[in-house]
Amino acid sequence: MTTRDTVQELLRRIGEGDAERTAGLFAESCDWKYSWPEEGHPAVPWIKPRSSRDDAAELFRALATYHVPELNSTSVARILVDGDDAVVLGDLVQTVEATGEAYTSPFALHLTVEDGRITRYHIYEDSLTVATAHSARRRAS
Repeated sequence: MTTRDTVQELLRRIGEGDAERTAGLFAESCDWKYSWPEEGHPAVPWIKPRSSRDDAAELFRALATYHVPELNSTSVARILVDGDDAVVLGDLVQTVEATGEAYTSPFALHLTVEDGRITRYHIYEDSLTVATAHSARRRAS
């Protein structure tokens, strides 16, 4: 698969919510980076250092656990490809399972694809918005 094909397949699999199949697109070892402080934030425990395909599966499983999948969406504005590198620009709309709080965050995802596998996954998002939504108190039912 080309870089663009791999990126489009990644987005499709993320949308389907199958963590194992999504992780199957990653290399055994992967360069990960988040737009978060090294120490993380207690409200978002899934955002932590990662470096492997197994870590990718854990990340996508955790995202489904901490959010309400049927209320989430992602809009992709642009996919830019230059050789092995790709940048995906868009917006995430998530609803927090624990609080019922919905939030929107713009994102940029920098990927590198080598031999059909993702070897770089750097994601930049509005970390303050994400942490605030996950820190909110549970809404009354």
